[in-house]
Amino acid sequence: MFNKILIANRGEIAVRIIRAARELGVGTVAIYSTSDRDALHVHLADEAICVGPARSTESYLNMNNILSAAVATGAQAIHPGFGFLSENSKFARLCEEMNIKFIGPSAKVMDMMGDKINARAEMIKAGVPVTPGSEGEVHTTDEAVKIAEEIGYPIMLKASAGGGGKGIRKVNNVEELVPAFEAAQAEAQAAFGNGAMFIERMIFPARHIEVQILGDSQGNVIHLGERDCSLQRNNQKVLEESPSAAIGHTLRNEITAAAVKAAQHVSYENAGTIEFLLDESSGKFYFMEMNTRVQVEHPVTEFVSGVDIVKEQIRVANGNELSVKQEDVTFSGHAIECRINAENPKFNFAPSPGKITNLFLPSGGVGLRVDSAMYSGYSIPPYYDSMIAKVIVHGENRFEALMKMQRALLEFDVEGVITNVDFQLELISDPHVVAGDYDTSFLGNVFLPEYQKED
Repeated sequence: MFNKILIANRGEIAVRIIRAARELGVGTVAIYSTSDRDALHVHLADEAICVGPARSTESYLNMNNILSAAVATGAQAIHPGFGFLSENSKFARLCEEMNIKFIGPSAKVMDMMGDKINARAEMIKAGVPVTPGSEGEVHTTDEAVKIAEEIGYPIMLKASAGGGGKGIRKVNNVEELVPAFEAAQAEAQAAFGNGAMFIERMIFPARHIEVQILGDSQGNVIHLGERDCSLQRNNQKVLEESPSAAIGHTLRNEITAAAVKAAQHVSYENAGTIEFLLDESSGKFYFMEMNTRVQVEHPVTEFVSGVDIVKEQIRVANGNELSVKQEDVTFSGHAIECRINAENPKFNFAPSPGKITNLFLPSGGVGLRVDSAMYSGYSIPPYYDSMIAKVIVHGENRFEALMKMQRALLEFDVEGVITNVDFQLELISDPHVVAGDYDTSFLGNVFLPEYQKED
């Protein structure tokens, strides 16, 4: 096993990785920017090293400084977490060249699956269903108009190198296409340095279903069930649960088998997620994209499967076989995760950085977990993601999980900054959500208009 790994991230995921490594007897190195000098992950790691100023481009995205920190501290591997450099194939390749193990898939696989156009082509080869769409990159509005006419409206414009909801637009008709294409392309160029787009028919209404997979270097690939991530705002997830209330036994077997087939086709190693759109009216599902990293919502899968995904990532990167086989994986109960952010839902979810003057995280009872890097007196910097904590609950059934989440959110107390706790509490209590009757349009089209009208 590795003696020491460097965590190329910050916040709650850095804390999560440090805890997993410590339980495996592996030493840890935290990196931090000047604004994160007092961050929890810095205090918890065995060693910590500053890699640059507050701006992400000069610190958490600074490949040279991060690799230099790994060499200086003798770290044998780097865990990128999610976001930042986690899906950057150049960084993974640099790690390989410097004989530092990147805890994730190979750069080759990241190139193959991180680019949405390449990923679609590979999934077609693997026999995994994909939505009708463009066969290659789309660079001009003229190309976009022609392709949209061929596949039919409504369509989705997506950045080929995209992620995190950037460079995505829904287009209902030809009148909307040109301005939407130009805006999405500009956003993609600014966010990823790549303005290439692709087009696919929009499956609407739909469920956003993703399957957690794990693979090792011996060719073993397993799945850990599915998560329902349909409650989204601007293509960004707000609440996740596992299993999905929209999927029965037969469909579950089909969609998880397709995910395993997809991962096997590209000889996938480490943790990853295959994302699908499910058309509930027809029961058909379509490949959307693959995330070649650990997901924010991985704890709900850990609760229902009993498998520690981050520990498996470290073991697999060390060359070990997966500690479980598919036949060993059993699923129990229901899990839900709510993302608690420093933001104002009543003011278009504007970020709310500042000093946390008091913090009480919910606790007590079986099946409650809070992943956080916050503490009383900590000042949330304005430079990064606004997440305060993830509240994850597990119950014997979905109703018990819903009630446990309501209880946990009622206990959550943060002073000094505005949060979305009350928003999440109303969402988890909404009759449609309680009934499991929602899709990707529900939050934006049904829930938010009513919520934001309230005083």
